[in-house]
Amino acid sequence: MYPVTLDGQSIAKKREEIRAYFHNTFDLFEKVFELLKDESVFYKKSEPTRHPMIFYFGHTATFFVNKLINMKIINERINPEFESIFAVGVDEMSWDDMQEGHYKWPEVSEVRAYRNAVRTLVDELIIHLDFTLPIRDDSSMWIILMSIEHERIHIETSLVLHRQMPIEFIKEVPEFNLCKHSSDAPQNEMIAISGGEVTLGKDKTHNLYGWDNEYGDYSEVVEDYQVSKYLVSNGEFMEFVNESGYEREEFWDEEGLEFLKKSQVKYPHFWVKEETTFKYRALSKIIDMPLDWPVDVNALEAEAFCRYKSRKESRHYTLPSEAEYELVYQHSNLKDVPELHESRANINFYHYASSCPVDEFSFNGIYDVIGNVWQWSRTPIRGFKGFEAHEAYDDFSIPTFDEKHALILGSSWASSGNLIMKHSRYAFRKHFFQNAGFRYVITTNTQHKSEDIYETDELISQYCEFQYGDTHFGVENFAVSCAKIADKYAHNKTKALDLGCATGRASYELAKTFDEVEGLDFSVRFVSVGSKLKEEGYIAFSSKEEGELTVNKKVSLQDLGYEKLAHKVSFWQGDACNLKPNFNSYDLIMATNLIDRLYNPRLFLDTVDARLNDDGILMLTSPYTWQESSTKKEFWLGGYKDGNGNEVKTIECLKSILDAKFDLLHVEDLEFVIKETARKYQHTISQVSVWKKR
Repeated sequence: MYPVTLDGQSIAKKREEIRAYFHNTFDLFEKVFELLKDESVFYKKSEPTRHPMIFYFGHTATFFVNKLINMKIINERINPEFESIFAVGVDEMSWDDMQEGHYKWPEVSEVRAYRNAVRTLVDELIIHLDFTLPIRDDSSMWIILMSIEHERIHIETSLVLHRQMPIEFIKEVPEFNLCKHSSDAPQNEMIAISGGEVTLGKDKTHNLYGWDNEYGDYSEVVEDYQVSKYLVSNGEFMEFVNESGYEREEFWDEEGLEFLKKSQVKYPHFWVKEETTFKYRALSKIIDMPLDWPVDVNALEAEAFCRYKSRKESRHYTLPSEAEYELVYQHSNLKDVPELHESRANINFYHYASSCPVDEFSFNGIYDVIGNVWQWSRTPIRGFKGFEAHEAYDDFSIPTFDEKHALILGSSWASSGNLIMKHSRYAFRKHFFQNAGFRYVITTNTQHKSEDIYETDELISQYCEFQYGDTHFGVENFAVSCAKIADKYAHNKTKALDLGCATGRASYELAKTFDEVEGLDFSVRFVSVGSKLKEEGYIAFSSKEEGELTVNKKVSLQDLGYEKLAHKVSFWQGDACNLKPNFNSYDLIMATNLIDRLYNPRLFLDTVDARLNDDGILMLTSPYTWQESSTKKEFWLGGYKDGNGNEVKTIECLKSILDAKFDLLHVEDLEFVIKETARKYQHTISQVSVWKKR
């Protein structure tokens, strides 16, 4: 099925369109997992850097609930444990939790029952949620669409993981039919493409769902260039393999050589060596090598092939850029209306559940402009001008803006929904495997490379300045002050949790006296800053001066004096109201300016004692800025009058909640200053309360 349009029709018809799209997506996702031979395979990993398949089976359903909770569309969870352990996937980020001891996977039947409960919940919401047309990104129905499109992504990525499973763990499913024809690979050739000014991006009036990285604008002047007529086929790539391309270091860059060292591969991942010949691993069977199907490789292999071909032919071949691909798209007369693509592209399972010959689907003389396999580009994904992270899923794009995630272009046989749209932008690490291959270009257009990646997100930059920048008006750095107070009252200093750690400064400060510190924040946008400081030794950010004027700043571990203690600090993404079980046994939990930002602060306070050791310290700081955009008023812990007209103060409410399990040791006011511009600052007073667990 194709994506839901955001406008047109009546509300009633739109509801039915969304319901049909939702159930089709849910059904197709579950059909993918029928490929697993039996339930024992759900607990196997297709490769070491991923979770077992049971995680992915539960993940897409918990995504619906977690986003609906976070956006305050629903108030109650279905299964808090599942919605914790299945919450965060894996992109080889430092905050991805891959320690098996932290997970106790449930039975497959339990996850199926959970998925059914989620299906019922979402179906009811689609029927009853109020919304207007056109649907925009501030609509509750947008969160439903976001969750559906998220599951569409996992339909494809789960198929890749299943394809990576040993064949004995996979069975054939009739609905996933393979292409049954192949022959010799066609001779590739170059097609001339006229250059011009390219504008990328779309605005919020676009009539189809989009991820946050698709919005905004970017312009680039592209010179004339040439593009290959076909995707690189297995037959064309075979020459590289036969000439020991995987063993010749001159064809591989530093990252590529590291990939070769770790993997010890000599040929593509989905090729199967049998004596002197190669077979091909399709989704559910091993077949004779289809020489005219596109080769499935990662970006590092694609780049190595381009260097090999350049050396051999004394011409400069490389992968296309995002802007060059846009000109190919225009040359092909493709429109961003998927119905026109349906019958003449290998997408959306329309023809096959596999690749097919590279000379089967022509687009004005260039084949597979969309479909068959994704095409690696040489462009790292970056936000367009005007980029804004969507608050419901702020970790979809921002963690990939690291110059390490390359854009994939054009969709594959397994792509559907937003994945087949012209404006869709997806990116993966270069060593990842997807349903992805490549085509090459001959070009003089250069790719801009960034030495330092300056954080330009206004909120994150502001917090970087707040935690790592200058002090103002004689007020000490707030993170440093908080760590000092925590150190004073925590007598046992084995392990601390910096909850609501933001960009991580207090986590490092606590590490001066604690043996181990975990910094945790709901937002990956924040977590990634502290993590980058640890992993790369520096952070760089833009501090706003006035209007559009900014000053770039860079701070290193050495500047801060943290180089010898960074190993004691780790950073994680998590929900303070629904933490994973492994976040426990702390001597200190410091929740900084967090209470009045939680969707259910009472839930956090009622359970936090279980995560502290005996005599452990709970330290809360907050300016008590209660607002319904963060916390529904029914969950406020203060800042209102009760039914008798009496004022309810937060500190008194905290005492009534915590008194049964904690002794109140200390209360003080602590001021902090946040710079907005060179001449505008926020001066705030936070109340600190320190509690000792009985």
